Formats: sequence, structure tokens, C-alpha cells
Amino acid sequence: MSPPFDWLDKYSSHKGTPVVVKMDNPNNWSMVELQAPSEEDFYLNSGEPSSAVAVTSNTRREKVKNKNAKQLTWVLLLKAHRAANCLTSLASAMLGVAAAIRRRVASGRTDVEVEGERTTSGGGSSENLAVKSRFFFCIKVFLLVSLILLGFEIAAYYKGWHFGTGNLDLQYLSLLDVTGVFGSIYSTWLMIRVEYLAPFLQLLTNICIVLFLVQSCDRLVLCLGCVWIRLNKIKPIAKQTLADLESGQLSFFPMVLVQIPMCNEKEVYQQSIGAVCNLDWPKSKLLIQVLDDSDDITAQLLIKEEVHKWQREGANIVYRHRILRDGYKAGNLKSAMNCSSVKDYEFVAIFDADFQPMPDFLKQTIPHFKDNDDLGLVQARWSFVNKDENLLTRLQNVNLAFHFEVEQQVNGIFLNFFGFNGTAGVWRIKALEESGGWLERTTVEDMDIAVRAHLHGWKFIFLNDVECQCELPESYEAYRKQQHRWHSGPMQLFRLCLPDIIRSKISLWKKANLIFLFFLLRKLILPFYSFTLFCIILPMTMFIPEAELPAWVVCYVPAMMSFLNILPAPKSFPFIVPYLLFENTMSVTKFNAMISGLFQLGSAYEWVVTKKSGRSSEGDLVGLVEKEHKQQQQQHQHQRGSSEPDLSEMKEEIIKLQQVKKKHNRLYTKELALSFLLLTASARSLLSAQGIHFYFLLFQGMSFLLVGLDLIGEQVE
Repeated sequence: MSPPFDWLDKYSSHKGTPVVVKMDNPNNWSMVELQAPSEEDFYLNSGEPSSAVAVTSNTRREKVKNKNAKQLTWVLLLKAHRAANCLTSLASAMLGVAAAIRRRVASGRTDVEVEGERTTSGGGSSENLAVKSRFFFCIKVFLLVSLILLGFEIAAYYKGWHFGTGNLDLQYLSLLDVTGVFGSIYSTWLMIRVEYLAPFLQLLTNICIVLFLVQSCDRLVLCLGCVWIRLNKIKPIAKQTLADLESGQLSFFPMVLVQIPMCNEKEVYQQSIGAVCNLDWPKSKLLIQVLDDSDDITAQLLIKEEVHKWQREGANIVYRHRILRDGYKAGNLKSAMNCSSVKDYEFVAIFDADFQPMPDFLKQTIPHFKDNDDLGLVQARWSFVNKDENLLTRLQNVNLAFHFEVEQQVNGIFLNFFGFNGTAGVWRIKALEESGGWLERTTVEDMDIAVRAHLHGWKFIFLNDVECQCELPESYEAYRKQQHRWHSGPMQLFRLCLPDIIRSKISLWKKANLIFLFFLLRKLILPFYSFTLFCIILPMTMFIPEAELPAWVVCYVPAMMSFLNILPAPKSFPFIVPYLLFENTMSVTKFNAMISGLFQLGSAYEWVVTKKSGRSSEGDLVGLVEKEHKQQQQQHQHQRGSSEPDLSEMKEEIIKLQQVKKKHNRLYTKELALSFLLLTASARSLLSAQGIHFYFLLFQGMSFLLVGLDLIGEQVE
């Protein structure tokens, strides 16, 4: 006989006053309180005669028996009513998911690349779909095999041939009385499973567990370092003269170049240009370059007109547009640095198109360079204006809060090195030049220049208390493309930089940190074990139960790591479970990107500009409009006239663009295939009575399903 599902039993003893529900019909029911049995119903009164006690006892037993029978009837009816309600709610939820699937299928949009939608370094040609489909093909084959195995396991389960425990004895299999074709196939499968598949899977499982523990220790050490910094109140302090400290004013005003690289940024170009033009720095010592790589004529005209408005306003700002867009952002910055007009400048601040520095940004960052000739980079922290927009932005905020609060801050304090974030940072131009300048060899030019500058002995400072507002991707499509670039580029860079790291003159400890911690552990091992352990090994252990995956690996340690990751963003604690599931879901994209970068596949060279919604610009424009009104009230004369940017019109334009813009949700085939694979494995786990594995696989499969349907960032109007 098949073993019962004991771990699913939910029977519990009833305590307190029992309740009976009277249901004359489903629409009219009431609750009646019954008196709880007294002690006399169960214990005999020792003071009564034995004959009287016997009569009384028999009478009471009959009454209790009748009452208990009625109570049981009503309780069963109540449970049936609750079960009916649960089935109704479950059916409505399934109908909702089915409606979402129909809507996505009807839209006809999937993650299959459309001709011309993506561009690659090969001059705009579409990516090789044959290379891209291999990963998806492997997942589909794995899903098909798992469905076949599930059918065999269910059939064997009801025939009494199922074995749910590990370490199956081969000698016992030889004594198993199986007849027929099915029995022969199933016994052969058990032989192969125990003798060949289980040892290999267990070895792979143990390797991933070791990598998982090493990476968890790294996270724990980083968190302890962050706690140490907070307890001792350690932070970088700029060197200022005594006169500066007494007056509260700076006397250190070097020549600063500000660069805003952008490409088809019609939604956010206005607030970035406006914020940079409002920087509190002497205009004679500030030059702003708007580096436009747009191939959209409309975007070019809009950005150019915006620059002309601020030029008439008196800002020292210039517009540059490249005809040949070689090297993307790196090529754009490299071209701008070759201009003769920037030769006299000592520092360069870089802001992406959606970043909005505060007016005192340069006053909080530039002083750190004073009397600190070894300092090459000052990096500010990002803050997000749309972090509460939807579930996707909330989960991104958790990740990036840990990245800045823990990783960047700890590495900056103890190592004077971290990866440049590509924006909201100030570089010493001499450090850029000595490190070889901007190179176009990878899609992570910011990390490339940071590694080369570190190899040349330059130091970095991270300012956790200096924030620069920006925008998070609000759709899964934009986030997935961003993460693909962020995880394929480091593997490209590792291949290119490894010989230089080995030959460099930095200390052995710094070399080990770069190779094993910065690249291998955090860029390669993390996506590898996340995907392999939770998306491959865990489903396989359901079909090969002889390879054991401990419950603490599946649940307890990941929960603890998620708790540590969410500490820098305490308001996100209610989302700790979705965060854990979503991180495992994103491991598919990160693993695919890591493999592409490591083996130089076609998708490793693609550069896709992250889509912006312009929500950040709307909020900032409102602030600028209010500031404009206050100035109009204080000044009775307006000498600027038409040369001043009409902020009210700018705000209305952006709101109109947001209303016209349509949200296109897609079906993501790899995520959907993995969701069905995990749900199949969860069904198989029921046969082995693995409760915690069942729940984890079920919830993880639902997480993949939601992401595959692109519901995690969908906004309900």
C-alpha cells in the first residue's frame, strides 16, 4: 500500500467552548453556542451509592453520546462549508491567472527578439537566435523528461512500488516482484537512478552547498563590517582649511567638467540637464557637456533645444552629438575627453540621464580630493524616487540598498576599492589618463576603469551620506536587460584583466581580493550556485531522492541571508519572502548572462539602454515649478523672459507622454518553462512526503510563473 501523507494532516484537538453552525440552507445560517461538557460528564461522583452512580453514569453517557453526535454533524457541515469557500477562492485565483495568460497570449509579445529591437556591437544586427535558444532548449528537454518521470512515479506509487527514502538498496530491488513491461522499465530506472545518477547528483549538490556556505560567509563578514562602521561612526572626512571650517564656505574651487551621456532619453533628459545646471559651483570653473548618442531625430532636437535654453539662461553648457556611435557609452565618454576644451579641467563628474544631483553635490564631493593626491574617485550613493512604485521596484531597492550600504561602504573603508557605478561619481582626470582612459572592450566600462585605476594604485572613497536621485526600472523587461548587461560584462572583464592583475605590482592581498572575492565569488559563483542549486538540483532531487538536499540549505540559510540583505532597507521587511523567491527567479537571467560573458557568446556584446518612465522628472519639475513661483513672488521684475525654460510646459509635456505611453507586458518563455518544471517537481515531492521541499518548490514555481507572465511589475489601473 502507498504511504499516507501524514505531514499534510491538520487535525488538532478542540479546546474551549464548542460552536455549532445551523445551516437550513446555504444562504441562511446561524451560530449557536453549546455548553461545554462539565467534569461530571467524565468523572464519577464518589459520594453517591454505587447503584445510583451506575444509573446516573449510563444516563449521562447516553446524553453525551447524543450531544456529541449532533456536534460532530454540525462541525462536519461547517468544515464542508469552509472547504467549499476555499475551493471557490482557489478557482477564482486560477481564473485570474488564466485570464492573465490569455491577455499575454493575445498580445502576441514574447521575449523572442524582434528584428531591430535590440542592437549589438556588430552594427545593429539582430542577435544570433540559435545561440540564444540553446539554453531554452535544455530547459524544455528537462521539463519534458520530468513530466514523463512524474507519470512513472505516480503509476508506481499506486502499484506500491514507490520508494520515498534515500539510499535505496540494490539487493532489495532484485527481490522486488515486478511483472510486465512497466515493471521492467521502472525497475531498470531505479537501478540507473541509484547506481549512476544519484552519486553524480550528490557530488554536484555537495559542491553547490560548499559554494553557498562560502558566499554566505562573505555576506556575513560584510554585514559585520557594516555594523563595525556604524558603531564606531567611521566615515570619510574631507580636509578643509581652518578658514573654511569657521566660515562654512569653501575656498577650494578647482575646474570641474560635468558630463551627461544619454541616448534617446526623451522621458528624463529635462530634469537631468536642469539639475546639473543648478549645481552650486562658480560658472567660470564649471563646464557641462551633454553627450547625446541618440539616433532618434526627435530626441536629438528636444535635447538640443533644452541645451540652448540653458545656454541663454547663462549656464556654461555645450551639446555634442556623435554620428558614429562606436563603443556606446565608453566611446561617447572617450570622444568627449579628447576635446581640446577640457584640457584645463582637473575633475570630471558623470551623471546618467535619469540622475539628479543636489545643488551642493560638488561641494560635498570635491573637497575630499584636497591634499589627497592618491584619491582617484569619489562615489556617491544612489537614492530612488520610484522605489515604492510596484513590487519590482521595492525588491530592487532591497538589493541596491545592500549594495551601497554594505558592499560599497565596507570595501571603501577597509580596502579603498570598489566597482565604480558608472554615474554619480567624480573622477580625477589624471587618474583616468594614467589608467588608460575609457576603453570600449566591454559593456561595463565603469568597472573596467575602476579595476585598472586600482591596479595603478589609485584609491577610492564612497560617501554613504551623499545621495543622488535616480529612477529604477519599473518593468521586468527593462530590469532583465539591465541585469543581463551587469552580469555578462564582469565575466568579459575578468577574462581581459586576469593577466594584468597577476602581473600588477599591488599587494598579494589586493590581488586575491580582486580575483577571488570581487570577480569569482560575487560575479561568477553567486549566479552559478543560485541557478544550479535552486533551479536544477532541487527539482532533480525530487526525482532522484537518493541524492539528499538538506532542509537548512533549501529554507533556513537562504532565509537568514535574505534577512541580512534586507537590513539596510528596514521598511522592506514585509517583502522578505517575495525577495527570497525573486532572487532565485532572477538567477536564470544572471546565470545566462554570466555564461554569455565567460564564453564570449553573442549576447555578451549587446548594449540596451534601460527604459525610463520619466516619473522622477515629474516630481522634480513640480519642485522646480514651486521654486520658480517663489522667485516670482520675491522679484517683481522678470528679466529672463522667454529664454528661461518654461517648467510648467515641461511638466505638462511629460505627463502627456506618460498618458500616451502604453505598457507592453510580455511572456517570458524560459521563466514559464522553469515554473512548470518546479511545479512538476513539487507534485513529485508529495510522493516522498518532503513537506518543506514541497512548499518551497510550490512557491518558487509560482514566483517563476508570475515573472514569466510579467505580473510582478504590472500596474492595475
